[in-house]
Amino acid sequence: MSAEVRKLHLPIIIEIDEDGYYIASCPQFKGCHSYGETVDEALENIREVALMCLEETDSGRIDALARFE
Repeated sequence: MSAEVRKLHLPIIIEIDEDGYYIASCPQFKGCHSYGETVDEALENIREVALMCLEETDSGRIDALARFE
């Protein structure tokens, strides 16, 4: 049996802090934040954190995600 692979598009907010770091947040998950010295690094890091958050939701079920409004 093969697993179905689906792309998941999540909203990401990137801000720059007072020290020049890029702070990335995924409002879809409570506490889903990361940072990087560049936008690309922040995006790579938030992708990893969002995947961990998804795994922690109801066995990784996509329908367990909160609604983004």
